[in-house]
Amino acid sequence: MSSNLPASGAAAAPAVSGRVRGRGPYADIWNRLKRNKMAMVSLSILLLLVLTALCADVISPFPYEQQNLDQMLEPPSHEHWLGTDGYGRDILSRIIHGSRISLEVGFVAVCFSITLGGLIGAVSGYYGGRLDNTLMRLMDILLAIPGILLAIAIVSVLGPGLVNVMIAVGISQIPTYARIVRASVLTIRDLEYVEAAKSIGESDLSIIFRTILPNCMAPIIVQATLGVAGAILSAAGLSFLGLGLQPPTPEWGAMLSEGREYIYEAYWVSTFPGAAIAIVVLALNIFGDGLRDAMDPRLKR
Repeated sequence: MSSNLPASGAAAAPAVSGRVRGRGPYADIWNRLKRNKMAMVSLSILLLLVLTALCADVISPFPYEQQNLDQMLEPPSHEHWLGTDGYGRDILSRIIHGSRISLEVGFVAVCFSITLGGLIGAVSGYYGGRLDNTLMRLMDILLAIPGILLAIAIVSVLGPGLVNVMIAVGISQIPTYARIVRASVLTIRDLEYVEAAKSIGESDLSIIFRTILPNCMAPIIVQATLGVAGAILSAAGLSFLGLGLQPPTPEWGAMLSEGREYIYEAYWVSTFPGAAIAIVVLALNIFGDGLRDAMDPRLKR
């Protein structure tokens, strides 16, 4: 009996240690993120927003373009929870459908800017020299122009529309991602595993995309979360100025602009779309801050 006890104990120990060792870095990040209550509340709001956008046709009480001139500027009521606008359209239905556009603009614009900005930053940081200096001076020129002004200039050339807004907002964010990726590549390119990849004859393209960029994802993911908030805000600003999506498309910035003339007699026309923008942008910023803290290796315990 006594001879079997050490053997069973020795067999149990590796199993426990194997489970601990098997926990990957993403599990550690998730555990640290769960301890941030504000970040989890923000994540819940964002998941609710995504679910609302996916099920907009089902949960919307009215068609977003349905007009009823007999119910113009009605205050919030049991029939119209958030009231109606100057054309008698249900504001809640338009906000629900507008969530689709805001998420689409935010995610597509950020993916566009990450692709181009990440490529520029990776090439610049990896090769260095004159190429690095030239690309970064171009990025400095773009950074010298406020993002919203650059987006306004691009949309003024391309014209209003959903695709053009995505392109304009995406281009305005390219320098940010180029700088972040370049800084990460500069810290990684001289490490041992990169030198090992070079020694076995891997091409520069393979080293950049298979060895270096996967190890630069943490700051990119965090910035992308914050970038979606900036993209949504920029798209709303363009639509507010009449350069984004055009009526009757239910875009939050355009709805905010339409309610300006009724602000004293019908506050709800502009207040609720503005509140939707504020809540989503705030949730994205708080979640981005929490994600940054969770992915920071210096916070590991």
